[in-house]
Amino acid sequence: MTGPKIKPTVKLIDTNGNAYAIIGRVKKALIDAGADKEYVFKYQEAAMAGDYNNLLCVTMDYVHMT
Repeated sequence: MTGPKIKPTVKLIDTNGNAYAIIGRVKKALIDAGADKEYVFKYQEAAMAGDYNNLLCVTMDYVHMT
């Protein structure tokens, strides 16, 4: 499993609280930053394992949010 060399920055302001939009943007940012599919799947699995607050907490662990 290979993560990105640097933590990518993702703009989430215009996602309007849509969890699927957030996950999609973060997945794209992780792939663009060099993460492999296993790392991205781990993010997606952890982000979807709870409520919306869990999604945001997990996302903050993987990317910088703006």
